[in-house]
Amino acid sequence: MYRFLEQTVESYMTQDVRTVRRDLDLLALSEMFERDDFNSYPVEDDGQVVGIVTKFDILKCFAFTPSQMLPRYHDLMTRKIGDVMTPDFIYVSPDTRLTRVLQIMVEHRIRSIIVLDGAQKLIGIVAREDVIAALKATARD
Repeated sequence: MYRFLEQTVESYMTQDVRTVRRDLDLLALSEMFERDDFNSYPVEDDGQVVGIVTKFDILKCFAFTPSQMLPRYHDLMTRKIGDVMTPDFIYVSPDTRLTRVLQIMVEHRIRSIIVLDGAQKLIGIVAREDVIAALKATARD
C-alpha cells in the first residue's frame, strides 16, 4: 500500500477522452451514455473545457418541483447540454497524487475528474475505476 502513496494521475488516467459540445441535446447525450457506458463527459468549446456533464445532470432535469409535477420527457430531452452542465468543475493535473484524487472523490462524491495540463488543455480523465485499479495493483507489492 505504500506504493499507492507515490502514484500519480498520469499513470492511471484515461487519455483518449470523448468530449461533447454544449449545443448537443440531452437525447443525443443519453444515447452516448448508453453506448459508451461512461458516467460523465467533459464539455468543450473551441478546444477549451467549459464544464462537465454527468448522468446525474440528466436526472436532475426530471426532479419533481411544485411548478412542474410531471416533466415531459421529450420536451426535457431537447434541452442543450449547456443548460444542464456543471460549469464549475473540479480538475487535477497529471502529477497530482492519487491519494489526493481519492480524497476529492470521497469529499465531493464524484465519479470522475478531468485532467488538464499546464495550458489548461484536456489531456485525460481519471475515474473511480482507475483509482481502484491503482489500489489493487499496489496492494500486490
